[in-house]
Amino acid sequence: MRSILVTGGAGFLGSHLCDRLLERGDNVICLDNFFTGRKQNILHLIGNPRFELLRHDIVEPIVLEIDQVYNLACPASPVAYQFNPIKTIKTSTVGVVNLLGLAKRCKARILHCSTSEVYGDPTVHPQSEEYWGNVNPIGPRSCYDEGKRVAESLCVNYHQEHQLQVRIIRIFNTYGPRMDPNDGRVISNFIMQALRGEPLTIYGDGTQTRSFCYCDDLIRGMMLLMDQDQTIGPINVGNPGEYSMLELAQEVLRAIPESKSTIKHVPLPTDDPKQRCPDITKAKSILGWSPTVDLRTGLAKTIEYYRSELA
Repeated sequence: MRSILVTGGAGFLGSHLCDRLLERGDNVICLDNFFTGRKQNILHLIGNPRFELLRHDIVEPIVLEIDQVYNLACPASPVAYQFNPIKTIKTSTVGVVNLLGLAKRCKARILHCSTSEVYGDPTVHPQSEEYWGNVNPIGPRSCYDEGKRVAESLCVNYHQEHQLQVRIIRIFNTYGPRMDPNDGRVISNFIMQALRGEPLTIYGDGTQTRSFCYCDDLIRGMMLLMDQDQTIGPINVGNPGEYSMLELAQEVLRAIPESKSTIKHVPLPTDDPKQRCPDITKAKSILGWSPTVDLRTGLAKTIEYYRSELA
């Protein structure tokens, strides 16, 4: 029976990962500093003899005995990661060094959750793993984007220097139940605004695009990447279905027919990427992974969750 550390385990994706690992029979140590993680996400796991919860910040070293590490510790929405940009950078640098050192001592395999934000405002479309990105190193998003880029470099260098088994997953926009209603990202914003009858706020003209992957698909891809025996990475995991913000707003309003919401345009934030869509050729060929949940199905499940949150 494996002992698996999930950092950021009380967060949106981390809590779903804890569920899947426990269902599979693993022992899970969930570590979170509860900056964006929420206790209600893992409340149903308290009392499970194979689940342990630690309040800890990865910027501080920790000594544990583990077989695998999934590193999901880092705020992922602009509202959260720009709240304390220096802390965000430290999480992806000092924090990742601490986890790599822990994995090295335990001879554990580590999967680091990187992001499509390493591609910045891309000049290549769709984005493959070979694309180096177009990132502003001093812009308002750089604390997250550049932190994640350094973290990838750290993982690769620990592999080369110490033969550490590393996996790097580049996560594209993901959504689903347990995503914080006040997360500040577009799907949670649109759904909460529509449920409250408020205008749906679209930045700019709404032609910018994103690709949306349902959380269950993403977690399945993450576990497949961890459990295959080649040390490879990074691998894009996301849904290649591409939607403009206007199309997404219309899908949300279609799914909430009672909503009286209209659409309101507001100025575009600095360095907001115009296009974002994964090339998942590697995920298909190496992991045998592709998404199975379409946007309408995923939105329906997510809206159901937010309705219960509001109630």
